[in-house]
Amino acid sequence: MFVLAPFSVASVAADMPCALDDGGAVQAVEIVDGDTLVLGDGRQVRFTGIQAPKLPLGRANFEAWPLAEEARSALSALARGRAVTLRHGGRDEDRHGRVLAHVFAAGADSKPVWLQHEMLRLGLARVYTFRDNRACAAQLLAAEREAREARRGIWADAFYAIRDAADVVALERLHGRFELVEGDIVSAAVVRGRIYLNFGDDWRSDFTVTVAPRDARLFLDDPIWGAYFDEAADQSALAGRRVRVRGWLGRYNGPEITLTHPEQIELLDDIS
Repeated sequence: MFVLAPFSVASVAADMPCALDDGGAVQAVEIVDGDTLVLGDGRQVRFTGIQAPKLPLGRANFEAWPLAEEARSALSALARGRAVTLRHGGRDEDRHGRVLAHVFAAGADSKPVWLQHEMLRLGLARVYTFRDNRACAAQLLAAEREAREARRGIWADAFYAIRDAADVVALERLHGRFELVEGDIVSAAVVRGRIYLNFGDDWRSDFTVTVAPRDARLFLDDPIWGAYFDEAADQSALAGRRVRVRGWLGRYNGPEITLTHPEQIELLDDIS
């Protein structure tokens, strides 16, 4: 039997950065990697909202990403053997049966430490949200930005560099990887409900960002993007705007990232 460290669910709620639902307090007994831990009751928790450098974890022909061990060690120092409180802001279980949660651990001064935020602040994770798990994205992006500007952790390693949307050859080589890509929009269009952002003059070969019709509603309802992405709007107003997008690099003619929710794209003109 273990005794939870002296911090309460109420104290976590008082320090909440955004609206999340209570998921209970448990003890963290094992650290799997930089964004996954095992609870004393046997459940495995995958941190919502971030992606730490990946370890092989038994996968054949999978090479550990740079700083993966450092990320696991940092999370171990923050959480292993400590009481943690789980909070939910969307879907609470993934297809592997893991709990999806924001996790708060008892700090040295008994004040809760938001583990996602801390891993981002240390430069040992990137923001990684989903259509059904977008809570607290603004706070997470701010922590990531702080670490990136200070070149902490992964932000000093070329593996995690922000890619240039104009460098099509480099983007082609990164096919299948989760990347952050930055550039100026050359043109935009909405065609039969599908949104296209083009980053070159030739949409058949240059980098493109797309939004499928099934996901367009989230963008139309967004206070920033709704003004641009309605079919009746003037998409030419986006030309020349600088953005940063994040997602898995695929191919749609040229290199492409498909967005499913607005938190995947930052309008850099407005956050400079």
